[in-house]
Amino acid sequence: MSRKKFSPLRAAILPAAAAALALGLASCSPAAPASIEVAPDAILLDVRTAAEFAEGHLDGAEQLDFNGGEVAAAIPGLDPDAEYLVYCRSGNRSGQAIALMEQAGFSKLTNLGSLEQAAAATGIEIVR
Repeated sequence: MSRKKFSPLRAAILPAAAAALALGLASCSPAAPASIEVAPDAILLDVRTAAEFAEGHLDGAEQLDFNGGEVAAAIPGLDPDAEYLVYCRSGNRSGQAIALMEQAGFSKLTNLGSLEQAAAATGIEIVR
């Protein structure tokens, strides 16, 4: 029976790799807020495609297709002082949209995650 020699390098790399993997997986689907009170002047922003939006969206939401470049194109015309509640299919595109908006100076941003998470967190009805 042969034993492998202990490698201090392997001992240091494995935990670091595991931590990096865990952080990467956690960032793929951000946790949506459990419950959020929606201010009357808050802007609900759906960053899915027009086809996804037509299948169902939060009542009162505005649609800007992140993948189609609509979010980036709209940023100069949006109010940077307004509150934005952003959602998509999984929370990925909404997270990317929020990152773009933060780079442009927006600060009142909430990633609501998916449509279902957004509805649960806000109590706003899904219009189909």
